[in-house]
Amino acid sequence: MLSSLSASVVSFAPSVVQHAPAQRASAPVMETLDDLKALAPKLNPVVGYYNPLGLGETAVGLESVVENEDAIIGFLRHAEIKHGRVAMAAFIGFIAGENKIHFPWTTTLSGTTYAEIADAGGAPAQWDALPTAAKLQIILIIGALELWGETTFDEPHYMKGGKPGYYPSFGPFREYFRHPTLDLYDPFGFSKGRTEEQKAKGLLVEINNGRLAMLGIMGFVSAAAVEGSVPFLAGKITHYDGEVMAPFSASDASLPFVSEMLSYPHLDSVSKLFPFVL
Repeated sequence: MLSSLSASVVSFAPSVVQHAPAQRASAPVMETLDDLKALAPKLNPVVGYYNPLGLGETAVGLESVVENEDAIIGFLRHAEIKHGRVAMAAFIGFIAGENKIHFPWTTTLSGTTYAEIADAGGAPAQWDALPTAAKLQIILIIGALELWGETTFDEPHYMKGGKPGYYPSFGPFREYFRHPTLDLYDPFGFSKGRTEEQKAKGLLVEINNGRLAMLGIMGFVSAAAVEGSVPFLAGKITHYDGEVMAPFSASDASLPFVSEMLSYPHLDSVSKLFPFVL
């Protein structure tokens, strides 16, 4: 449960500036393929620029919806940063769940205790133990944050020359509703005094940590679903009989299409057909 909650909080955002009506938007500067090639050795000087799928080099089927390759590069850069943040939160949350770390409060609003959720099993089983209403609330909040993240007021969109990974301030929303009182990223303003060089270095660290976290969380769920798929984690992760790639379980069968979704093959059965995958 902590995995899902933390992922919903951290899944978006670097530099956030407090809303100021008179602030000018920064001039659009599209990222290019040459920028990617220059960035790659800074992230990993051993591997360097490695792009076997040619992402960003061609429109790869997106030419009908995207005008140019620079916009595609902006999309891919933003997606990587955001997914890295989600993965870092999920990685920590998965560890917390496996170690039965939960909120200290006695009960949830539905009457299910956090201790009961923690005792349901490993991290994936704890998500299944959440009441359906709680799952829907979490997914709704994530969707609302995603929608707000696509609505930039003081920065161009990341596909139109804006900064990849940028998440806007809640300032315009806060002017009318007085909430939320803090922004999603850097709510206490710790990054305000950092120089551009420090921010650029911090972003490189964040991207590398995000890449590692993406590998880590996929290793966790693979080890939970398929015994022995990750030898290093053998015996360290609680086995999970459900579908780690599905947002709902049998306890949510009252929702539309969930029963049909549960009829699809599980990850462990797919791995038996394609043993080279896991």
